[in-house]
Order: sequence, then structure tokens, then C-alpha cells
Amino acid sequence: MYDVIVVGSGAAGMTAALCTAQHGLRTLVVEKAAHFGGSTARSGGGIWVPNNHVVAAAGRPDSPEQAATYLEHIAGDVPADLREAFLDAGPAMIAFVVAHTPLKFRWVRDYADYYPEAPGGQPRGRSVEPLPFNTKLLGEEIKDLEPPYVPTPAGIVITQSDYKWLTLIGRHPRGLLTAVKVFARRFLPGRRLTMGQALAAGLRAGLKSLNVEVRLDTAMTDLHYENGRIAGILVGEKLILAKHVVLAAGGFEHNEQLRKQHQDIGTEWTVGAKANTGDGIEAGVRAGAAVGLMDEAWWGPSVPLPRGPFFLLAERSLPGCVLVNSTGQRFVNEAAPYIDVVKAMNGKTWLVFDHAYRSRYPFCGIPPRRPLPRRWKDSVLTAGSLEELAQQADLPALVDTVRRFNTLAVEGKDTDFHRGDSAYDRYYGDPRNHPNPNLAPLTTGPFYAVKIVPGDLGTKGGLKTDTRARVLREDGSVIDGLYAAGNTMASVMGHTYAGAGATLGPAMTFGYLAALDITGGMR
Repeated sequence: MYDVIVVGSGAAGMTAALCTAQHGLRTLVVEKAAHFGGSTARSGGGIWVPNNHVVAAAGRPDSPEQAATYLEHIAGDVPADLREAFLDAGPAMIAFVVAHTPLKFRWVRDYADYYPEAPGGQPRGRSVEPLPFNTKLLGEEIKDLEPPYVPTPAGIVITQSDYKWLTLIGRHPRGLLTAVKVFARRFLPGRRLTMGQALAAGLRAGLKSLNVEVRLDTAMTDLHYENGRIAGILVGEKLILAKHVVLAAGGFEHNEQLRKQHQDIGTEWTVGAKANTGDGIEAGVRAGAAVGLMDEAWWGPSVPLPRGPFFLLAERSLPGCVLVNSTGQRFVNEAAPYIDVVKAMNGKTWLVFDHAYRSRYPFCGIPPRRPLPRRWKDSVLTAGSLEELAQQADLPALVDTVRRFNTLAVEGKDTDFHRGDSAYDRYYGDPRNHPNPNLAPLTTGPFYAVKIVPGDLGTKGGLKTDTRARVLREDGSVIDGLYAAGNTMASVMGHTYAGAGATLGPAMTFGYLAALDITGGMR
């Protein structure tokens, strides 16, 4: 008999387990996959938690009132008490993780909130990321860590802060200096991890210090209900009893049936962990739980490549490219938050750029001035002129669209879609490009058209919870003994995305809140 079983070993689950174990409760983590870390280990590792001590120590003032104003403005459809619970507990969660794991964090300098001009928004950002993590602190268990979404050469580790400047390696002295710094890390003693790899490994190290077992290759098949409450889980035919169960098993991005049912989309364009098939959500529903936001995901425009989708961050913000629809017309600010870009997509979409863009900036991990791989031929069209490209891609309005865009780019003001007006747009812009870091005309052949699809980092719909992360029925009553956090829970972000790490920040915070409720109830 355990006090607590946590289903899932991402940041939400491990934070919950860390807290319950720290309070002396016998805690077990079960993980369906052969590796721990889930989508957290595949992520950028950013954590969006307003008013946290890390950002404050960097000299960036924030306040609960500003953060509350911001979330009310962008996520007003989410119950106010849930937003308040996140904002109240988030800073304490960060402090707790720092105190009880080897993890240390730093402010991601100037990575703006996604709507920084909104009331309460922060143009210089609220996101933090883990410092490089020495794998010696975890020992042999490092071999069980979920691999990263984009692998890097052996010994090369890149932080979120590095990524911004590495995209400008051919344009800005700081890009070259960042590349030198990244290369120099290869010679530090011990292997280092960054981003989501560091976060997952650091949380696992905290659990290891408390002798918490993370049982891999252990898929929960159902919840066990006894005497009017959840009292454990089933793993196949084996029953594991517990006084409390925390569901933190990720979303349903790899569940074809649920995605078709709720989102009219398949599973091929997500970058979420393969084990995320909605097991926790479906088990919760069978136990009587209500669900919400099942039509939502952490959307982002992506390129369908042979090895899987590539989630576009900087590429669409850099000057010299346009997003166009099936007729060749612009339809969105290309540099807008990625969730908004996908919501504006309606059918076939292309990212079009010219030779100057390709000569200046990396694209989908390929350095500037290098040819794009031939194996990408199903997603990339190339032509010597815009007219030829328009004919190849069947984009009748493309030439006129680019002519109009070029006029705006030269003037430095996108009066059509306001690209470059927001501090968020400019974060991934080119500061050496004038007069607007996000705008440059497309004039030099060859020209490229790259297929864009509605990808995602994972789904964000799931079980409805209260402010203590307790799972609720449709009538609002609590299912005793059952908690949810992370992408198994209907997101506190609602239909929006507050800033870099607004997936992980709430995930960890509601895992922490679940643990606080459990430990408080056990005293």
C-alpha cells in the first residue's frame, strides 16, 4: 500500500511526487514508457511562473496584481479561482524545486510574454529555464531519460537563451560568440544537459535522493475504485493500492480516435512524447470525471519532414519570409504566438522565402547557406522566380502578395498584419535588419515554398479540476482520492498561451498543489 501513486514522470508528476515524498509519504511513480521525462524532456524547458524569485533576483520587478490582470485579459474564460491558485502557488513551487533538487534556474532574458502589450504583460518576460545540469548528479539512471525532440551533436548543449542568438550566427557578433560559448561547454568536466532534458533529469535526481521509485514500462490500465473513492490503479491485472492517485500522464496527442473525435486532426504532426495516448484522461472519464478544452492543443506551425514534424519558432519571425494560404495570400502576422498562427490557418499553408533569407538564417536546423536536404523534397519547392514558384505550388495570388509585402518591408511598417509591432515579434527578429527587425523584401532567387501544417507540442484538454488539483465530476463534486496535473488536466491557460513555459509552469504548479492537498489531508 502506497500513500500516493503518481501516473506519469514528466515535470507535473515528478513535482507532485517530490513534494509528497518530501513530506514523508510513501510515493510511487509509474511511467508507461521505457524512459522517464515524457514531453518535458523533449521540450525547451522554459517555465512561465509570474512573480518568481529567479526573475526578481535578475532585477525584473513583477507583482501578483500585474500577473492577475494579464491572465484575466488573455484567459478570462478560465475560472478566476483556478487562475488565482496558479499565480499564488507558482512562486512557492519554484522555490520548493530549487530547495529540494540540484536544479537552478535563470531568467530567459527579454523573452517577452506572448502578449506583452496586453494589460499586465511583460515585454521583457517572466520565463525561467534550468541552468546546465551535470549528469553525474543522477548517475546511471541518466540512461533512462527520454531523448530530446531535436538531438544535438555529442557534447553540444544549447539553452533557450542560446537559441535566440544561434539563429543569428551569420548576422550578429553575439551569434558567433554564443556559438563559441556553446562549443566551449564540450570541455567542461562531466556531461551537461540543458532545456527540458535538464529539468527532467534534475527532478529525477530530487526523487532519487528521497528513494522514490520511478517504475518504467508500467502502463496504468485503469483506476481502482473502492469504498466511494479512488484507492489505487490497475497495471494489467495487477492492483497497486494507494490512498491517493495523481494523474499526470500527458495529453492525448497520440490517440488517433480522440484527436479525430475532438479536433478533426490525426496524430502525425505532434512532437509530444509517443506514450501520450490519453490513458489518464480516459481512466478519469470512466471514473466519472468531467473534461474540458478537448478541442485544444499547444498548437504551432510545423514543417512535415521525413523524420517527423519540425516545430517552427524563430524561422517565421525572421525577415524575408511570408506565410500564405492556398491561394498565395497572407493571412496572419507570421511572427505572432504560434498558437495564434495555427488558429488562423485554414487549409493548405506555405512559408515562402528567398535566397537572401536562406543565406542569412538557419532553417529547421540546417545552417545558413547550406542546401536543404533532398529528402525534404515532398515538403519543399524551389524555383528561380516567384512566377515559377507560384505556378509550381498553385498559388495564383503569390506574386501580388509578395509585391505588396515588399513595399511594406521597405517602409518598415506592416500595416496589413502588424508584424514587428510587438516585443514578442521582435524577440526572434534580426536586430541588424532595419528599419524593422522582422521585415525584409523577398527579391533574390531562388525562391522557396515550404509546406506548413498545424502541429503541436501536445494537447491541452483534459480532466476538470478545482484549485487543489482534485478531479471534478460534471456536477462540480470531487472524486475523492483523484488528482490531475499537466496535460492530463484541462489547462488553466484556456484557449491561449501566456508565454514561454506556460505549459510547464502550470503543470508543475498543479502537481505541487495536488501534493499540498494530499499532505495537508494526511496530517
